[in-house]
Amino acid sequence: MSTLPQYYAILNVSPTVTADEIRAAYKRESLKTHPDRLPGTATPVDRRRATERFQAVADAYYVLSDPQRRAEYDTLFKSRPSNAFTDEKSSEAEQDQASGSFFEQFTSYFQNSTGASGAHPRPDANGVFGDVFEEMLAPEVAHVRPWWSWLGGGAGATIGYIVANVPGAVAGGFAGNRLGAVRDAKGKSVAQVFTGLQSSQRAEILRALAFKVLGSMSG
Repeated sequence: MSTLPQYYAILNVSPTVTADEIRAAYKRESLKTHPDRLPGTATPVDRRRATERFQAVADAYYVLSDPQRRAEYDTLFKSRPSNAFTDEKSSEAEQDQASGSFFEQFTSYFQNSTGASGAHPRPDANGVFGDVFEEMLAPEVAHVRPWWSWLGGGAGATIGYIVANVPGAVAGGFAGNRLGAVRDAKGKSVAQVFTGLQSSQRAEILRALAFKVLGSMSG
């Protein structure tokens, strides 16, 4: 029998947390593991590991953020011994494999899920992130003046106050003009505009958000 994913451990929360705490945990863990935050010097192995972890975090949020799916997962979690699940020592590849296998047999575990039997589409990690990312970034974008999209780095320190008060000036220096560009894109969601940016630009915004949510540019 394949190992089952321990989704609470993947999000670094206890099984008794509230729905709001699960959402907050996803914000933290997705920012920690987002592949776009890796530096240009990252190796292919580093990127593969980050991608695997990012996907497992998205899977965990997909299951635990829905009351019905969470209730069925909790029933499964309580009915199996702890050694049936991944743990904190499991590698990114092991967590990803366990979660992927879980979705291949999704409806055999989740009796009330849609579909008669077999697999359930595994969540798109970028799609899951896009929803929560919109929530994280929208307040910052709403306060950015339209002309800051072309003003560039000079507005960065001001953006820093929006991101995380005075200490955020560090992050703002990187992301100020990018936030303006996002705000100026009419008819598109924040997540859509973000996806269309260059990888280095996405990394700048993610670092700024990480500074706000995690209190660290590198954590």
